[in-house]
Amino acid sequence: MSDQLTLLGVGASAGTPVVGCECNTCKSTNKKNYRTRCSSVLSLKNGKNILIDTSPDLRLQSLREGLTSVDAVLFTHHHADHCHGIDDLRAFCQINKKQIPLYGNQFSMDELNKKFQYAMVEPNGFWETPILKPNVINEPIELFGQNIKPIPVFHGKSLINGYRLGNMAYLTDVSKIPDSSMEQLQNLDVLLLDCLRNEPHPTHFSYMESIDVAMELGAKKTFLIHMTHDLEYDALSKKLPESIYVGYDGLKINVN
Repeated sequence: MSDQLTLLGVGASAGTPVVGCECNTCKSTNKKNYRTRCSSVLSLKNGKNILIDTSPDLRLQSLREGLTSVDAVLFTHHHADHCHGIDDLRAFCQINKKQIPLYGNQFSMDELNKKFQYAMVEPNGFWETPILKPNVINEPIELFGQNIKPIPVFHGKSLINGYRLGNMAYLTDVSKIPDSSMEQLQNLDVLLLDCLRNEPHPTHFSYMESIDVAMELGAKKTFLIHMTHDLEYDALSKKLPESIYVGYDGLKINVN
């Protein structure tokens, strides 16, 4: 039995379909073009679940996947499409009667503290709100037997966290990867990689940039995530190089 990563959502900040849009992707009947906001969960074979980001669609994603327990959350950064589902963590606190630890870099944890101060509290027997504990992570740690290494990447001018979990790496909202981080991303079995749209963008990899990085890193399998409606599933799948795939909501990947 292996650990399993579930892509809860692979959409960009607006999701797909986009409100009011009549493009082919938004009107598609292919369920793989229906993209909720970006988040994933790593389910370890010991029963622990490590969530990556709390998308605004976390409640619907959890219902879809039957997710009833979250044991820790890794935050890549504090932007709305990656953290504004944080209040939905209260369901997991209520069910399991336990505080959930959060991990991220200093800036992200400071911003989450400002936005969601009501939830950053110690357990007191009241479970009607999230009960969360922020932790700054700059060095590798071990959670539930899983080695976790923060990988600094640039999101525009901001330095945020990607993560390496064993031989899997998760890199969303990336516009540049420092050389020192590229060195930490060698010999991957699975890579989840930001791929916003075809046209260049100041704070995200475009299609060609994403493919170039994927080819350079040479993971056994690379899955594209955080995509806008500019990228239609079938059309994109047909032009991808070998070992690079289009991620989609609900995709399950065996890792480690």
